[in-house]
Amino acid sequence: MELKTPLYDVHVAAGGKIVPFAGYLLPVQYKSGVIAEHMAVREKCGLFDVSHMGEVMFTGPTALASLNHMLTNDFTNMTVGRVRYSVMCHENGGCVDDLIVYKFGEEKYLVVVNAANRHKDVAHMKEHVLDGTTIEDISDSIAQLALQGPKAPEIMAKLLPEESIPKKYYTAIEEVYIKDLKCMISRTGYTGELGYEIYTAAENGAKLWEILMEAGGEYGLIPCGLGARDTLRLEAAMPLYGHEMDDVITPLEAGLDFGVKLNKPEFIGRDAMLAAGTPQKARVGLEVTGRGIIREHQPVFIDDVEVGITTSGTHCPYLGKAIAMAYVPADKADLGTLAEVEVRGRRIEAKIVELPFYKRS
Repeated sequence: MELKTPLYDVHVAAGGKIVPFAGYLLPVQYKSGVIAEHMAVREKCGLFDVSHMGEVMFTGPTALASLNHMLTNDFTNMTVGRVRYSVMCHENGGCVDDLIVYKFGEEKYLVVVNAANRHKDVAHMKEHVLDGTTIEDISDSIAQLALQGPKAPEIMAKLLPEESIPKKYYTAIEEVYIKDLKCMISRTGYTGELGYEIYTAAENGAKLWEILMEAGGEYGLIPCGLGARDTLRLEAAMPLYGHEMDDVITPLEAGLDFGVKLNKPEFIGRDAMLAAGTPQKARVGLEVTGRGIIREHQPVFIDDVEVGITTSGTHCPYLGKAIAMAYVPADKADLGTLAEVEVRGRRIEAKIVELPFYKRS
């Protein structure tokens, strides 16, 4: 049985089309539609309910050591108020999940994980945690909203003094008050756009939504659903677990080496990645040059030989073209390489292009 986020009734009242996703009932779109929601985030601002995401607290004298042991990135030099992306791996180097880590104290870290993986992730963490670290899954007590788009700073400035708004990308402020609601704010997001993710107590979620929507009215803020969240992240070439990552694909194959520090003394999956050497396959971008739209799990051909598989694909509203991500052999991944993707028995022409497809100027 699917769960409801603290904002379920808000979405229904706003005309959201509700669908099951990652164990929750969430809006896939509102009356404005996916294209309008996508364009609002690129040009003005959109508000997402991401309360289905998982939040896990790491506390105690060995919290840092536990994170460095379990995760691919290095948190040793991380300062309070910083946010850092990482992957959590199996011993074979495959991805358990990708996640972000917030540092709020020398013995206090918040880890945010993907909704569909929450229980699997927490079980993995508890299995591999070091003595002296306490792990607490606080997901059910948290509402999380994502305010995304170029007008987001102006909307936040209506609600908070300048010193209460994170300035740099991947930074956070643990305690601020929007009206009388206690919140945590980070300058993060999953859209490739400037924006913030705002955390508050579950019981305050609906009120926070109302406050943000009212403040953003003059800036064109509209509610956005899962559909736009997916097209936006694909345009920005952000990987999604279960598509670009899984229990077998390593973060190096996924092109996430910026979040993998092989020079750390140890972490789960490090030895397997070192033993595998240079990745033999690569995540690439495909731009459709023929007619049609590519989706996930469709075979990729180069020189009439099947060489790979697509992982995500759609027509992107802002770019105005069909794109996809795929895995192909590393020696076939050169930019400009011509390819074909088989869609329902028909080959669609494409070419390998640079990632990300969209980057905010």
